[in-house]
Amino acid sequence: MNPALQALGRLKVGDMNKTEAAYATDLELKKFAGHVLWWRFEGLKLRLADNTFYTPDFAVMQATGLMECHEVKGFWTDDARVKIKVAAELYPFRFVAIKALPKKLGGGWAVEDFS
Repeated sequence: MNPALQALGRLKVGDMNKTEAAYATDLELKKFAGHVLWWRFEGLKLRLADNTFYTPDFAVMQATGLMECHEVKGFWTDDARVKIKVAAELYPFRFVAIKALPKKLGGGWAVEDFS
């Protein structure tokens, strides 16, 4: 990957970027409406192999009791895509990627399912 495209540094653990913060607001609205029972930012750390872990951006429990792992992305690296695919094969959660849609397209979120 072109180093110029890499972020200057990941935020501290527990700090959300703007897109993650907007998605957290959306999850709170869904919780208030009764569609989501619980959610937590960086609430899970999943072991994929020796010394290889995946921490989804959001752990989410739907009103049905279904546990999901939500990854909020503006841009995918090959490494991140591989990790979510491996996690989806190893763990009994639904894994989805969330991408913000531009306002000119109506806003909201695009969802890609990895389960």
